[in-house]
Amino acid sequence: MTLAALELARDEGRIAPFPADQSPLVIRELTVSYGDKPAVFSLDAAIEPESMTAIVGPNGAGKSTLLKAALGIVPRLSGRILVFGQPISQSMHRIAYVPQRASVDWDFPTRVIDVVLMGLYRELGFLRPVRRHHRERALACLDRVGMADFATRQIGQLSGGQQQRVFLARALAQNAELYLLDEPLAGVDAATEKAVIDVLKTLKVEHRTVVCVHHDLATVGDYFDNVLLINGRKIAEGPVTTTFTAENLQKTYGGRLATAHIDELKLPAAS
Repeated sequence: MTLAALELARDEGRIAPFPADQSPLVIRELTVSYGDKPAVFSLDAAIEPESMTAIVGPNGAGKSTLLKAALGIVPRLSGRILVFGQPISQSMHRIAYVPQRASVDWDFPTRVIDVVLMGLYRELGFLRPVRRHHRERALACLDRVGMADFATRQIGQLSGGQQQRVFLARALAQNAELYLLDEPLAGVDAATEKAVIDVLKTLKVEHRTVVCVHHDLATVGDYFDNVLLINGRKIAEGPVTTTFTAENLQKTYGGRLATAHIDELKLPAAS
């Protein structure tokens, strides 16, 4: 590829503006199918280091499937996943994952602090006792999300927003370098949304990388550096300032977004 072609490809978002081996997460030709219907088709992406990236698209676009396939939770038909330049099988210890709240059995009888301690399973294993310093670390993570006073509560007694904070605390306990979150702001109150975003922005300052499946188009520009627009396949990828445009949103949502709604978003003009 010539220099001019390389620069054009980067401007169009077809390749990342940094070497793949520097990316915390590289996805190459990922295809995932449920039965005969592809949920994600031949998708490429490379996440910028030490950034906050939103995965955005309509319902059924494959956003959650993308994260789960990258982690190996759901099988992929084809594709390759690299985490910090290594196969994901060698890099799971560098990743923390926060699933959708709706996918968790909140009736399971366990305390808040025990949920957070689950984030230390790589250190604790199944037989090692929980030491004082483990509990102190779990409490510190709960304190970061404003939930330290709820440590001894049953997880099922909490509100939805509180439960989401606890799962974020569990991810913090893992002390990961790459955080993958599936709709962490869905259905939470304004106070929880602010608390979660403040923690995620702090992670970026601490040189961690954050990737979120996100549903609220109105807050993408306020919360994230980069955006990956998908609808079964990748539509566009890059900085919010140049990628989160009306043109790309219409391509992503297939004309399902009203013009009036797009105008309300105050999007950057297409280049």
